[in-house]
Amino acid sequence: MEKLGIAIIGGGPAGLAAGIYAARGGAKVKLFEELFPGGQIVKTHRVENYPGFTGGPDGYALAAALEKHASEFELPVIYGSVTDLKLTEKEKTFTVNGEEYAADAVILCMGAGPRKLGHPEEDKFVGAGVSYCATCDGNFYRGRDVAVVGGGDTAVSDALYLAGLCRQVYLIHRRDQFRAAATLVDRVKRAENVELVLDATVVGLSGEDRLSAVTVENKFTKEQRELSVGGLFVAVGILPRTELVQGQLDLDEGGFIVTDKYMQTSVPGVFAAGDIRNTPLRQVVTACADGAVAATKAIEYVGMK
Repeated sequence: MEKLGIAIIGGGPAGLAAGIYAARGGAKVKLFEELFPGGQIVKTHRVENYPGFTGGPDGYALAAALEKHASEFELPVIYGSVTDLKLTEKEKTFTVNGEEYAADAVILCMGAGPRKLGHPEEDKFVGAGVSYCATCDGNFYRGRDVAVVGGGDTAVSDALYLAGLCRQVYLIHRRDQFRAAATLVDRVKRAENVELVLDATVVGLSGEDRLSAVTVENKFTKEQRELSVGGLFVAVGILPRTELVQGQLDLDEGGFIVTDKYMQTSVPGVFAAGDIRNTPLRQVVTACADGAVAATKAIEYVGMK
């Protein structure tokens, strides 16, 4: 069993920032990532609000910059799924690729994934018209009609991105006001090929082998309308990836890990950073800040053992 000072689980902005601070601070640290570094931002078309990056870099480029920065401090990155995670004050152990690890401190940065609509036909059309990533799949619908569901930054950004590829974009939102940033809302209202479908919810998905239409219902009049679309992009929120820590750490009503201002969880020596924790803002800049705080406090914790 390999013994580490600090183990970082998850390689998104929070995990990479934590890795930069931990490696630069001289800790014996490794970062464990299931797939690829960058997390959700890899799927983001433009990141307009990360300080110092003018012009709005695409998410992949920003993730690559974070990864390169971490590599300059020789942060070891192990790719594989973490299993058998045990978190107690005395013991913090887990397994990756059949190898067992123990650590004095653990920083959890597993992030969050897309929330589904919950429609009974949704799973049937995943990969055949239903998508949760506009930048991943938008090009497949070039020149076609599509719909986006949601009212936050992601949904409005997705609609703007798809407007540059698709013939017609319907932006469906259950309210008449958006939660997205005012600048994004202004841009989407000016887009000639984006139609706002407000106060509406998706009540039907139809098609044979692939999605061909979406039925929406006005929540006040109950009037229904069928939109002939080949693609539906769902952006209705996120769910924390906390399966590994269920029953081990305190979670809030949404399933996010509860931390204090030092990113400390309910178990001493276990920290959480980024989208996985209870935070009032989930952005790249706040995830990086969380990672910096978590790593700094983890180094202090290890030093006191």
